[in-house]
Amino acid sequence: MGQGTELRGRRILVVEDDFSVAQALCGLIEEAGAKVVGPIGWFDQALTYVKANQDEFDGAVLDVDLHGEKSYAIADWLAERGVRFVFTTGYGADALDPAYAGYPRCEKPFDPRLLFKTLAPGAV
Repeated sequence: MGQGTELRGRRILVVEDDFSVAQALCGLIEEAGAKVVGPIGWFDQALTYVKANQDEFDGAVLDVDLHGEKSYAIADWLAERGVRFVFTTGYGADALDPAYAGYPRCEKPFDPRLLFKTLAPGAV
């Protein structure tokens, strides 16, 4: 199995406020065989989108900090519906609110193999 084949056929929502990071992430996800949904860079837009389009994606990559707003409400919504997601952050684990420390996290710059493995169905 090649790098990232765990995502083949998946639909991954990208919520990232840095345009260049979002573009790179979208490219990696597409190379892994998944369809990219987004990217969306603003908290309000992302929360509205997930609530109105829950059948359009089956996984998500969430930047913790979206232009100064934390993405935790989006994470809560996804978790309540069993949608696999991973937080991304340019900071260490201590940057996450302790209530969210148990969720998967990849630090930027992230290792694509770790990101793909975390988003794959059946990942722990």
